[in-house]
Amino acid sequence: MSLVMIIEDEEPLAMLLRYNLEKEGFEVATVANGLNAVSEVERLMPSVILLDWMLPEVSGIEICKMIRSKPDIKNIPIIMLTAKGQEEDKVRGLGAGADDYVTKPFSVPELMARVKTNMRRAPLFEEKEKVIVFDDITMDLSERKVFRNGHLLHLSPTEFRLLKMLIKEPGKVFSREVLLKSVWGENIFVESRTVDVHIRRLRKSLNQYGPDYIRTVRANGYSIDKNTLPDNDDEKEDEI
Repeated sequence: MSLVMIIEDEEPLAMLLRYNLEKEGFEVATVANGLNAVSEVERLMPSVILLDWMLPEVSGIEICKMIRSKPDIKNIPIIMLTAKGQEEDKVRGLGAGADDYVTKPFSVPELMARVKTNMRRAPLFEEKEKVIVFDDITMDLSERKVFRNGHLLHLSPTEFRLLKMLIKEPGKVFSREVLLKSVWGENIFVESRTVDVHIRRLRKSLNQYGPDYIRTVRANGYSIDKNTLPDNDDEKEDEI
C-alpha cells in the first residue's frame, strides 16, 4: 500500500485530505509544520507528498528545496498546495522542485487523480537499500514483503513500518513516543500503549518461524536485538 504524506497546518483540510486518500486505498501520514517535515519524509519515505506553500516556521518552498537537495528523497513526487494562483507563483513553486501545483480551493477528485498520476510517473526511489536483512529476517522494501527463514509473513502496513524502523537500527531503543510519531504521524491522537498492541502482533507474526528478537526496555521502549532473552516474562508485562 502506497503512503501519501500531507504537510499541511490547516487541520480541517488535512483531515479532509486524509479521509479522501484513505478512501482511495492509500496510507496517510500528516505533518503540521515545516520544522519536522524533512525529517519525517526521510523517516517514512512516502510515495507522494502533498505540500502546503504557507506553513509556520518553514515555508513549503524551502521544504521543497531541502527535499530536492537530499539524495535519498529527492525523487519523491511533490504536489504543491497553495492559495497563490498567479502564474509567477506557479513558476516559483515548480522552480523550487515541485512536480505539480494545485491552487486552493481545489476539486478533491482532481487532486486524487493528480496523486495517482504522479505516483505512476515516479521512479523507483525507495531507499538505498532495496532489501534489509537482519539475521533470518528479510524485508523487501520494493515489494513491501517480509520473510523469515523463507516464510512470507502477513504484516499489516503499520506492523511493516514498525519492523522497518526497528530493523534499520538494530540495538537502538525507540521510545513509544518516537514510534508513535514516526509510524502513526505527528497529529494522530492515539495512546502510547497502542504501540504495545502492534508490537505484540508483530512479535506473534515474527515468532512463528524463529526466536523473539524484539526487546522490550522497561519504561523506555523497544529495539530489535539478537541477544534478546526468549520468553522474558518481565518484558511481556509491559505489553497490553
